[in-house]
Amino acid sequence: MSIETTTITSIADGGQVPPSAQMELRFKAPYDWARVLRFFSGRAIPGVEQVVDGVYRRIVDLNGDAGRLTVTKHPRRHCLIATVEGAAARHVDDAFARRVASMFDLGADPAAIGGGLARDPWFAPLVEAAPGLRVPGAWSGFELAVRAIVGQQVSVKAATTIVGRLVQRAGERVVHDDGMPAADGAPAWRFPTPDALAACDLEKIGMPGKRAAALTGMARAVAAGHVPLDPAQADLGTLRRAWLDLPGIGPWTVEYIAMRAWRDPDAWPASDLVLMQSIAARDPSLDRLASQKHRTEGWRPWRAYAALHLWNDVADRASGARGG
Repeated sequence: MSIETTTITSIADGGQVPPSAQMELRFKAPYDWARVLRFFSGRAIPGVEQVVDGVYRRIVDLNGDAGRLTVTKHPRRHCLIATVEGAAARHVDDAFARRVASMFDLGADPAAIGGGLARDPWFAPLVEAAPGLRVPGAWSGFELAVRAIVGQQVSVKAATTIVGRLVQRAGERVVHDDGMPAADGAPAWRFPTPDALAACDLEKIGMPGKRAAALTGMARAVAAGHVPLDPAQADLGTLRRAWLDLPGIGPWTVEYIAMRAWRDPDAWPASDLVLMQSIAARDPSLDRLASQKHRTEGWRPWRAYAALHLWNDVADRASGARGG
């Protein structure tokens, strides 16, 4: 998947006004902005991310400079508008465009994905209801890996709360160029670096000891460069093997990272409880991983999108984020 043409506009640079830059990133319609935002909103890291009034906001770090990223959908054209304010705006370039495009899955071809999944009668109505559904990504592979480990065997809400505590313990509060404090609830924290998290005391953070140890071990491995973080460093097979070798990291965690950070369109977190329940609700005879495998194999090469459609279907009928 690749992104289409981008447009960069420098709004201000230096002087008494903090620098800012704006970029338009195109996508293939349809694009289900409302459901993408709902997914991010339910998992927004307290202090780092925020979704309000159809806008996604977060603190970003580009080449050591902090900034405020705002992303919204253009009211008429098939593009998202990404604006960076603060020192980080000086580093807005093609690499930044690819990063935002990956995070919002702008390279997806909804017609191909929907057509492939709709061959299964379970998905035909789901695709019809949400034809522009995307797989929301992440600002960084490390951030997503932290979220995946913390999210092992707990609810989305619980995982979000714990990640917020990690930010408070190991993150860094941002001082903006304009010297103004962030509004209440607005993003104001850098996500912890691997080094900072590796050195953080996780006692009484709200996780079992083994999971906390797995998180610390992962952060140390990333900080030391012992594990690759994304497909630019290794192929998907190598990435999976390297991460499965880490203590406390199992198939669900790796597949969740693969679908959201590594952009593997066929990643499938098979043991996800909500996915298993959703499949069994459609066919009670498919109530075990082994029995579900044959059905899910038919969703290749778009199983990551199949997961999003099933999670989305549950979210449409329930209150609060569930799954992933």
